[in-house]
Amino acid sequence: MNPNSAPPTSPDAADPGRIVLLTTSHRVAPGLLSWPAWQALHAADRVLCADGAHPQLPYLREAGLAVEEASPAAEELVDACAGGRTVAVVATGEGEPALTDGLARLAGSGRVRMPALELLPGSYDLPGARVLDLVQVMDRIRAECPWSSLQTHQGLAKYGIEEAYELVEAIEEGDRVELREELGDVLLQVVFHSRIAEEHPEAPFSLDDVAGGIVAKLIHRHPHVFGDATATTPEEVKEHWLRTKAEEKRRTSVTEGIPLGQPGLALAAKLASRVRTAGLDVPLPRGEGIGYELLALAVRAEAEGVDPEAALRAAARAYRDAVRAAEGAGEGSGG
Repeated sequence: MNPNSAPPTSPDAADPGRIVLLTTSHRVAPGLLSWPAWQALHAADRVLCADGAHPQLPYLREAGLAVEEASPAAEELVDACAGGRTVAVVATGEGEPALTDGLARLAGSGRVRMPALELLPGSYDLPGARVLDLVQVMDRIRAECPWSSLQTHQGLAKYGIEEAYELVEAIEEGDRVELREELGDVLLQVVFHSRIAEEHPEAPFSLDDVAGGIVAKLIHRHPHVFGDATATTPEEVKEHWLRTKAEEKRRTSVTEGIPLGQPGLALAAKLASRVRTAGLDVPLPRGEGIGYELLALAVRAEAEGVDPEAALRAAARAYRDAVRAAEGAGEGSGG
């Protein structure tokens, strides 16, 4: 034996060891773990998981890991690490709160020499991952809720209009809490309609199809972002958008695609916008009555960059406040 060589290492009985708490996202396909997670699992002396149906287990075992189905208490886990051993715990969906609370109590007592504790995320949620949760919830509601299971596109249409108006109101009021909630309500309408559409016997489509369609549209209509075109001003961007949209729709009139069922001021402003963008010279129709006067006001507002609907709503809110003030004054004087 070489007297200069180091003696072989042996487990240090005084070493409290190490606990690796491995968390994974159910929104990422099981088996897709980070490289540090695979390294930690293969290096561990034991791998434990309380949930025998955990979606990661088949993939861990396929990778040659002996995963034990066990749910040790905090004291038992500390004892299992004694002597410098490493125990990896594959966390369930709840994140093992009972175990972590128990370990925190032991550490706080000061009577136990605690193993090193490492929280190791094995997979991460990507932006937009919570939409997957919404899809799963909607699937279950559609299947099990007596009301939701009977809804149709036609029956839900009025709610889409209501939610859109409530979203606009939250924006105009500047209420951030309401804005977040109303955006969720609008998103629900999209997911709900997409879920119903999956059941169509002849032309089904899903939320993925809806998202795929708008992704393709956005890429095609932004050649200055995804292609070789150049746009340095908002006006040039709008020009790209309108040109590509015209190519897609192959419309014969600038009025095509404008929904006639929208509020009158918005309809008039949209028509005026299309006329102005197309460079057409179209005199306003002559006629008697307030309708023609409102038409002229809406066209004038659009030309000045003012949304006539928003302007009228702002004035209406001021009128509402005046009404409430008058009601309050009346109550005070009537006592």
